[in-house]
Amino acid sequence: MTHTGSGSTYDPKARPAPTPAAVREHRPPHRTDRPVALVTGASSGIGAATARRFATGGWQLIVSGRDRIRLEETAAGTSALVLPADLAAPDGPRLLAESALRATGRIDVLVAGAGIGWAGPFVTMPAAAIDRVLTVDLNATLLLVREVLPAMVSAGRGRVVLVGSVAGCVGVREEAVYSAAKAGIAAFAEALRQELRGTGVGVTLVVPGPVDTAFFARRGTPYQRTRPRPTTPGRVAATVWDAVRRGRDDVYVPGWLTLPARVRGLAPAVYRRLLNRFG
Repeated sequence: MTHTGSGSTYDPKARPAPTPAAVREHRPPHRTDRPVALVTGASSGIGAATARRFATGGWQLIVSGRDRIRLEETAAGTSALVLPADLAAPDGPRLLAESALRATGRIDVLVAGAGIGWAGPFVTMPAAAIDRVLTVDLNATLLLVREVLPAMVSAGRGRVVLVGSVAGCVGVREEAVYSAAKAGIAAFAEALRQELRGTGVGVTLVVPGPVDTAFFARRGTPYQRTRPRPTTPGRVAATVWDAVRRGRDDVYVPGWLTLPARVRGLAPAVYRRLLNRFG
């Protein structure tokens, strides 16, 4: 059916991220009365495009990722605060949340966009790669949300935006662990949304198909399917922006990607026959 990627900006080969202590020591200079968006995975791809979209909308940005130089490129021409962090580090999510809240006094929107991929038969996937994908794509996201959420609930406002993948809805051959991580993100979004009813805090799950980013090059396997064609990071960013403004719960990019998930849910046998035929 489809092959997906979140437009990851987490790159194990990128310039080394600062230690958690380095994140703690960073002291951006001021607070703001403007709404604040914290965007992770903002070094490139979906995260960078989303950060720029919020900047054009007049928001105060906090951009985070492992590569300070790329983050500064994303922030160029804006008032964005740059907070490099390695969310896979044990204290990474906590230190990032503390630094962001200390810097601006508020986080109105968290866009959790950091992620990595791995492609190949599951039986050949090294245990370290399994741990890394689950840590970055699932565990780190949950931990960061847990650190940011209390301030949102206390303020009675806010939105958590989780970048999933259509792989998490339908499962993709030779991306078993990535699919599992993104399925976990989707389930987490639904459960958290129910818990937060009445608090003023919303949860948006963004479900892109393949996106034209460095995601595929970084995982070491190019995107080879003819359909669906990769969309642009800018299109995903525009969808995120619209979803936040409208308070939408679930958005697919492109919209027709709701169809495979619906077929799988309503007619799983038909779905698997189509999957076996078209891959």
